[in-house]
Amino acid sequence: MPEKTEEERPTWGRNLEFILASVGYAVGLGNVWRFPYLCYRSGGGAFLIPYFTMLLLCGIPLLFMEFAIGQYTRLGPVHALAKICPLLKGVGVATTVISFLLCTYYNVIITWALYYFLNSFWTTLPWQTCNNSWNAVENCSSGFPGNASHLQSASQQFFDRKLLEKTDGIEEAGGVRWELFGLLFVAWAIVYLCIFKGVKSTGKVVYFTAIFPYFVLFALLINNVQLPGAVNGILYFLTPVWGKLLEVQVWVNAAAQVFNSIGIGFGSMISLASYNKFNNNILRDTLIVALTNSATSILAGFVIFSAIGYMAHIHNLPVEDIATDGPGLVFVVYPEVFSTMPVPQLWAALFFLMLLCLGLDSQFSMAEVAVTYFMDEFGAKVLRIFKRRELLVLAVCLVCFLFGIPHINRGGIYVFQLMDHYTAVVSLMFLAFFEVLAICWIFGVNRISTMIRRMLGKDPNLFFRLNWMVATPFLVLVILVSSIVQYSPARYGKYVYPGWANAVGWGISLLSIVWIPLGALQEIWRNEGSLLQRIKHAMMPTIDLDAEDDHPEEKKSKFPLIAINGHD
Repeated sequence: MPEKTEEERPTWGRNLEFILASVGYAVGLGNVWRFPYLCYRSGGGAFLIPYFTMLLLCGIPLLFMEFAIGQYTRLGPVHALAKICPLLKGVGVATTVISFLLCTYYNVIITWALYYFLNSFWTTLPWQTCNNSWNAVENCSSGFPGNASHLQSASQQFFDRKLLEKTDGIEEAGGVRWELFGLLFVAWAIVYLCIFKGVKSTGKVVYFTAIFPYFVLFALLINNVQLPGAVNGILYFLTPVWGKLLEVQVWVNAAAQVFNSIGIGFGSMISLASYNKFNNNILRDTLIVALTNSATSILAGFVIFSAIGYMAHIHNLPVEDIATDGPGLVFVVYPEVFSTMPVPQLWAALFFLMLLCLGLDSQFSMAEVAVTYFMDEFGAKVLRIFKRRELLVLAVCLVCFLFGIPHINRGGIYVFQLMDHYTAVVSLMFLAFFEVLAICWIFGVNRISTMIRRMLGKDPNLFFRLNWMVATPFLVLVILVSSIVQYSPARYGKYVYPGWANAVGWGISLLSIVWIPLGALQEIWRNEGSLLQRIKHAMMPTIDLDAEDDHPEEKKSKFPLIAINGHD
């Protein structure tokens, strides 16, 4: 099938829309619930040294690389990577699969945030006391129970017994939580209404969803630092433990945090950049997105630990007894914080609205990866079936909604944790390594430089070229090896998954990883000659870096657009 021409592909209305969409995707829930705790646990202020080192050597070069690939080819990750390195074209399919899998359960977090948001308007917040119908009064504490292991806080019981109605394990599905079923549908309806027109609608929505969280974070910070004990919490967050810098795992954690936070390897950044104008300044955009993401993580650290310090003060507990990460931080600890503040309903509503915005931005980008794949692969065929792009987006959203239903059963939290562990932890690093291998070493730094010169008018500097050639692939390989060596089966709190559940988890991982060897075998099979000749031919890119395109937009530009001639 002939490729779509440049005129047929929509572009962002303004460059600011692309920047906000990219910032919105990168700045997600992990900035709020993972980075602060990781920083505190990995040496406090000392952790910022390996963190910014890894940002400089790994995060920024890889983000620049993905932006360049997407903007140059004007294709989603599947077709862009197939043209850059046919041998590893399966990496593009794998990124699309992993984004689809994430879509199916990431919206569950948005569903929880919606539930908490709607419950924030009670006269007395429902997670504030132990005298509700869902509370187990005999082991319920209106504050943090500290070392009393037989007690649970009221906010923990609200999360476990009201929101989730949690069963004892993944073996007990427990039936659908119909309230969450309805809210999951609402969450997907919101996503659909924000992306159904593609970048034309998403580009307008991100003006609110990407900017509003900063108003809430600054408002919370101003409020929190005035609370007693807040300074102690911030000191726990920032006090450097220099000895931690000698631990290899701290550096690996820093690299993994940078990698996961920016969103390298999911295909979303390639998709977002594919809607740019050809000569958009992606170097500037890379620095804005990467630095904004990191600054937001540090800002969130101040917000979170000032509140944790306050809770430690009023309950007379050590900070480490309250500090945690993951969903427990935003759905258990922070709701407890609001319970003790003046006008708790206002702060709770603002906080959970902020979580909605943070989650929706990331969800937009992941859903767009799947839509972009179908449009790039099938184009007119898809439109003949669905008539309009809006109906294709609706079909994608409905399928993701259906796959999300197991997560809102009463045993759904165990399914959620299993999916998250084997998708976002196990699969991602394999994908990232092969993406870097395909682009940096097989496609080659010289070709990447040529692409960037055609778009920006000059070669990337020596810093980027050295990182792409040596530092970045080495760091990604170290993270991958470390992930394999330190692999542990999925857990949820004290619950240990049965063997069959972990086997299912590995099956979920393979759903994305398996496309890499399958794509390589298919490409080798379709070529001719000896095995070595077939492999060598499969490693050759199908992008013609020398030919000019007669696209009228590029006639106006001093940088010619290259023709991209190859197979689908």
